[in-house]
Amino acid sequence: MIRKRYKDYDWWLIGAAIFLSMFGIIMIYSASFPLAIDLYENPSYFFVRQLIWFGTGSILLLFFMHFRYSYLKKLSPVFLLGSVLILVLVLVVGREVNGAKSWIAFGSFSIQPAEFVKLAVIIYLAQVYSQKQAYINKFISGVIPPLVAVVFIFSLIMLQPDLGTAAAILMTSGIIVFLSGAKIRHLAVLAGLSFAVISYFAISEPYRIQRLTAFQDPFEMAEAAGGGYQLIQAYVAFAHGGLTGVGLGQSVQKMHFLPEPHTDFILAVISEELGFIGIGFVLICLTVIAWRGVLIGARSTHTFGTLLAFGLVFQLVSQAVVNAGAATGLLPITGLPFPFVSYGGSSLLVSLSAIGILANISRVNKMEKRSKVKTEAA
Repeated sequence: MIRKRYKDYDWWLIGAAIFLSMFGIIMIYSASFPLAIDLYENPSYFFVRQLIWFGTGSILLLFFMHFRYSYLKKLSPVFLLGSVLILVLVLVVGREVNGAKSWIAFGSFSIQPAEFVKLAVIIYLAQVYSQKQAYINKFISGVIPPLVAVVFIFSLIMLQPDLGTAAAILMTSGIIVFLSGAKIRHLAVLAGLSFAVISYFAISEPYRIQRLTAFQDPFEMAEAAGGGYQLIQAYVAFAHGGLTGVGLGQSVQKMHFLPEPHTDFILAVISEELGFIGIGFVLICLTVIAWRGVLIGARSTHTFGTLLAFGLVFQLVSQAVVNAGAATGLLPITGLPFPFVSYGGSSLLVSLSAIGILANISRVNKMEKRSKVKTEAA
């Protein structure tokens, strides 16, 4: 019985996430030990913390694998209220890092509540819009009400400020609205408003403008230590790696040339040390997660399950694309981590929780299919 139960889970999905997380832990050690020695006189400082977060995340993965996802519908209002309260708490007692008050410290560990808010918003919107199918074509009563809460959460995150996370929440919300069956003209209005809001905030601060101009042409920046410096160093790392890389642990750019080598620009270190092969492994794992996640959402017979699965998959994949785009100079630097790979406990906990939820949806799909076959056979 136990063996059959575990057979129902999508082990391609779970395996890809676990392998990618373990690979990330190895690369975090490799990318961070020079910085860790400088700051803490301990080469394993970031590695040990990520290992602890991975252990905690694995517990959450197992919990959500066994926690029937339909129960999340009843808990969605609690998650939403909790998101608002914790974001307010961040503004009151949060710790400032790199100019953003986005963290709450617990001893030597910190969490970034906005990461958990991403998950809460997906669950909330999937629940609400699954209940609005009968009148989803009505803009005022069907589409708008849930988005009021999203706008409020967006505003709280922007007070930190954290435009990258806030924009990610808006984009994921838009995907869920689209998949809910909203009319194209309604989606166009929402997309236009979202673009206007994000554009306004993007140009409202000099450092954000610098990031936008730096990614367009980092070499044009006269003071290389400014916005273009990070990207130039990432280019060097990618060029240095080639097909097979210079070898694990042998990166030159992580030696205080490349800022944030274990977070925003970990792909550059992976490329330098393991070359295209290392990047290829990351992309294969991410592709498997996306492929299995989309199948799980498409096979769900419940609107809530479909919206929830697609929302989670889009959040993971879009964040990876934005991080990769920033590291390669195709997109502005937003500070969003690469799921499962970049250093960061909050991101890893949420990513593994998302995999657990997807695995549970997959299990329910298979159970219902098996039950239907038995009924038809009878």
